[in-house]
Order: sequence, then C-alpha cells, then structure tokens
Amino acid sequence: MVRNVNERSIDPASREMLDLCRNAGLETAWDRFDRQQPQCGFGELGLCCRNCNMGPCRIDPFGEGAVKGICGATADIIVARNLLRMIASGAAAHSDHGRDVAQTFKLMSEGKAPSYQVKDKAKLEGLMKELGVDSQIALADAVLAEFGRQDGPIQFTRRAPAKRVELWKRLGIDPRGIDREIVESLHRTHIGVDNDYVHLILQGLRASLADGWGGSMIATELQDVMFGTPAPTFSEANLGVLEPNQVNIIVHGHEPLLSEMVVAAASDPDMVDLAKKQGAAGINVAGMCCTGNEVLMRHGVPVAGNFLQQELAVATGAVEAMVVDIQCIMPALGALSGCFHTKFISTSPKAKFPGATHMEFHEETAMQTAREIVAAAVMNYRNRDSSRVHIPSSKTRCMVGFSVEAILSALGGSLDPLLEAIKKGAVRGIGAVVGCNNPKVQQDYGHINLVKELIKNNVLVVSTGCNAQACAKAGLLLPEAAEMAGDGLKGVCRSLGIPPVLHLGSCVDISRILVAAAAIANALGVDISDLPAAGAAPEWMSEKAVSIGAYVVASGVFTVLGTVPPVLGSSAVASLLTSGAEEVVGAAFAVEPDPFKAAALMIDHIDSQRSRLGL
Repeated sequence: MVRNVNERSIDPASREMLDLCRNAGLETAWDRFDRQQPQCGFGELGLCCRNCNMGPCRIDPFGEGAVKGICGATADIIVARNLLRMIASGAAAHSDHGRDVAQTFKLMSEGKAPSYQVKDKAKLEGLMKELGVDSQIALADAVLAEFGRQDGPIQFTRRAPAKRVELWKRLGIDPRGIDREIVESLHRTHIGVDNDYVHLILQGLRASLADGWGGSMIATELQDVMFGTPAPTFSEANLGVLEPNQVNIIVHGHEPLLSEMVVAAASDPDMVDLAKKQGAAGINVAGMCCTGNEVLMRHGVPVAGNFLQQELAVATGAVEAMVVDIQCIMPALGALSGCFHTKFISTSPKAKFPGATHMEFHEETAMQTAREIVAAAVMNYRNRDSSRVHIPSSKTRCMVGFSVEAILSALGGSLDPLLEAIKKGAVRGIGAVVGCNNPKVQQDYGHINLVKELIKNNVLVVSTGCNAQACAKAGLLLPEAAEMAGDGLKGVCRSLGIPPVLHLGSCVDISRILVAAAAIANALGVDISDLPAAGAAPEWMSEKAVSIGAYVVASGVFTVLGTVPPVLGSSAVASLLTSGAEEVVGAAFAVEPDPFKAAALMIDHIDSQRSRLGL
C-alpha cells in the first residue's frame, strides 16, 4: 500500500514537500509507515507479551490457538500489563522533563546556573506560599522532593476539587510520589506480580495522576517562573516561516531549557554580525513540536510545524541546524540531514542519534553552549546549495500564549464572565483537544475537522501540542476565526478579542487545562466530572499520550481517542476503559476515528452535563 500525497496530509505545505521528497527519492515517516503494512495484528490488539524470556507469547483473539501465555497470563492480564507499561513510560518521560526543569531551577537558585533568572516573581511567590516555604532554594527542594516522596500526597493534587481528592483516596489511586508510582508500575508488570486486570488499570490511573498533577505540572509552573508566564502574542506557523536569505535554526523536542538560550543567543548582535559576514541577512529561529510551542508562546518565535513535518523541514534544503533535545525526535533525521548541508545537533545527555553532532548541554554553561550551537549553524550557511532550496509559501498568522493567568486577565481578572456565558449557553461547554500526529491518520485531518465542528457548535476549545500547531496552520488561532464559530461563541470571542481556539502551550501544559478545570469546578461548587467539558486526542501516537489520557479521565473528563489503543484484545479491559470507568472515576474513554462523529460524542456529553447542572 502506497498512499498518494493528498491521502497523507491535508496541510498544503506538507503536501508540497511530500511531492518534492517523492521526486527526489527522499524517505519520510509516511513511506516507512506504508512499508510496515500490514502491521502486527497481535500487537495492535495488545496480545503480545515479552516481559520474560519464556516468551514471547501471544494470545489467539479467535480462541482457536493459545488462550494463555506460558505463565498462565490471560488476554485480560497481558493487555492490562502492556497498557500499564505504556502509561509508566509516558509518565516517566513527562515527569523526567519536570525533574530537569526543577534541577535547573535549583541550580539557578544556588547561583550555579547564571544563564537563567526569575522572569515571573509573582508566580514564584505564589508557589512558595502554596508549598509553605520561605525561600527559592526551599521551593526547589520541596518540588524535587515530590519525585522521591514515599507516602504522599503530591502537593499539586490538592488543587483538584475536594470531591475529586476524596474519590482518589477512596479508590486508592491518590499518587504518593512521582517516581514511586512509575517504579511500582514496572514492578507490578514483572512476571508473577500483579495479575488482576482491574488492579493493574487502577495503578495506571495512579501513575498517570502523578504525571499530570505532579511531573508535568511542576514543569509548567517552574518554566513559567524562569521563562515568563505566557501572555497573548502573535506569530506565524508552517514551513513558510523558514527564510530563504537567513540562517535557519530549528529547535525541536520538548524542553525549553536549551531552546530559551538558543533564542537569546541568536538575537545577540555579535551572532547577527557573524551571520551577515557569511552572506546571510540574519538569523531565523523556528520551532518544531513542543519545544516550538514553548518559544512560540513566550517569545512569538514562529513554528515550522508539528511532529510529522520534522523531516519535511530538513527537505526544504534551507535549514542550517536542526537542534534537538528529547522526545518525539525521529532517528531518521540523521540520514536525511546527511542528504543536505543541515547539521543535526543533539544536546541532551539522555539522547543521542545516528548521524548527529553531539553538543552536550549543561545548565551551568547553558548560554556558552547555545552560542556554540548558533555559531555552528551560522558558519554552515555558506554550505547551503541554493539550487536545492525549496521553501513552501504556506504560513499563517496565529494568536498564542493563553496561560490560565492570561485567560483570567482576558476575562477581567475573574472567571465570572466565562461562567455566565456557560450558564446562558453562549458557550455550550469546553473542549480540550490535544495530542500528536500519527501517519495512520491523514495529517491534521482529525485535528482540524474535530475542532471546527466543536466551535461551530459553540464549544470553546483549549488546545496544546501538535493539535495547537495544526490549528495555528489552519488559521483557527486568530480572533477572526470566530466567524467559523456558532453565534454564541462568536459573540463571546468578539467581545473579548480572542480566538475560539485558545493555545495553552506544549504537551506538559495540559496541566494548565487541569488547573483551569479545577478552578471552574471549585467556582461552581462541583467536581470536574460534573462540568460541561470533554477532551479529545484525534491523532495521538506516543506513550506520553496514553499517560495524558489516563490522568485526564482519572480527573473526571470524558475523552475521545481518534486512534485505537492496543487494548481490543481484551473485551474486559476495553469495557472497563470505555464504560466501567464512568462508574469508578466519573469519566471514561471513547474511541472514534471519524472527527465529526467524535465531535458529536463530545457535544452529547457536554449537553448531558449541562442538563445535570440544570443549565
């Protein structure tokens, strides 16, 4: 099976570059996906187990072959164990990001990381008060203690409504410590430990809560302190943000610790002068994936694209350096960069890639390393082959940077205008749409059509990650996009001067959505599960997304997935996640690949919650 360009993406810039890649014989993720067909049916159903060396084992979904693994594990056990391992890995990734940020914050507080400084003193003071400490260093120690805590509670979980916290306690899923929950998840999935599928799934919810209300929230809060809490700003999105006559540097990955420094170094007059000496008009930094979202919302740095566009950016022939840190970075970038002059530069001590130049980043010498990276990119400009440069013209303005604080400011300092709009029905409810790209899905098709359908029906959308970037490219992050909304939402957006889709940041910033949901629930005197709200991940693919989905549902938000998780091999596990969980945590998953049907499910849920609240 080889899909044509139009089947692969709805994005015009991506289509243009996919045509170029095909004609040039350049391989992309879409080509590798097609070569994987048919994908392993056992793996798709979650029925493979290789957790010990008696296996690998697999269960026959039709009951004609093996119905148990060698140890006696059934389909229910194997599927639940595999899902728990996915959650643990995703929680580890996001929480390790939070740990790195917390360690940098401590080094800064001790005067050992001079490149960093406090940008939001008010938020710093608020966090100190919330955690009951009287100094920056004490705050750093308190936050770092959340990772190794043995008995809980994780402090930020107490931002949730009291009813939700009591529910977590009653179910035994109130997270104790971030690392403890991840380690215990791996322990439970070792051969011969936890073999009750319900018990395994509950641990998955607990580990995910340690991510959402722990590691991810720590990352978001401290990044705001060090780099500034986002406020609305305008920028541009898509591959057309690359400049034909400038040094183009792409920052790609998830941690802003390095990208903040690269942005600062690239604006240094000495660096700009060096670029001009190499024949360039200047230096252009563009973002990719969630690192892109971080610098986009704080500095207005344009974003070149979302996950599936990282190879296409290199294929423009106009990128001097692809600078990466961690997560969602394709190892294929090394070979592709070798076809052009592009320097593929890895920076994290945790992540090396074939074909990359490793310029290791350490917080103590952050600016020095950033300057070296920028200088390497600048000196590479002369190696660009202008005959191979092809930059699509597609780019779109966008309004970004809606932190919870910015939303409150737009509302005049109080949630009351939003609550009134919800009560009167001008805003039907809130839809949180997030998640990755996945080559199983036509790029951005699920994202854009789901969001358009929601705003058309007066659902205010909050967005993060690759969905936010898809919306940016499609023009949905502009106040003018209110014209695509229903009359009620259109009126609210016009009065506030905001888009109908609010950019809240990167994947870790889904924690902002949790904080906002908790604040609205507390204002109404209800639980999060009572709110007219729903979530969706139309094109998700990563283990981080599994952890996100789990903590969003465990927090009480009905969530629709656009790609099928590997759980269908167990009807018991699938039933627990899609219906049984409603009785346990007040929310559940639904799986619906069609974005229009997915939107209908979300709207139906929102309407049912409005009815229950008497709205």
